[in-house]
Amino acid sequence: QVRFVESGGGLVQPGGSLRLSCTVSGDFSSIEIMGWYRQAPGKQREQVARINYDDISAHYSGSVKGRFTMSRDNAKNSVYLQMKDLKPEDTAVYYCNDYINVINRREDSWGQGTQVTISS
Repeated sequence: QVRFVESGGGLVQPGGSLRLSCTVSGDFSSIEIMGWYRQAPGKQREQVARINYDDISAHYSGSVKGRFTMSRDNAKNSVYLQMKDLKPEDTAVYYCNDYINVINRREDSWGQGTQVTISS
């Protein structure tokens, strides 16, 4: 079974930057599309970015476009989310997952996530 381990979160002031990492155990090469998702307190989980296997085509939600960059290293079974110009509304627990798991609503596929807090 493929598992996801997120890291790199923390407390950052508005305008700061963070780089999140996601390490995937299992058959990473079988995952065509990876996504980063976040869930803020009292809100539903939302997708912020996704990227396909060739690391060429990435898509971003409107709220993070231009500030976040997702990348993928297939040799390291990892995906990353570089975040800059962070805002308080970016505060959330961030998760990575196989896009297909999310589409199929596989709740057991989520990892622990990594907390990102933007506050002065």
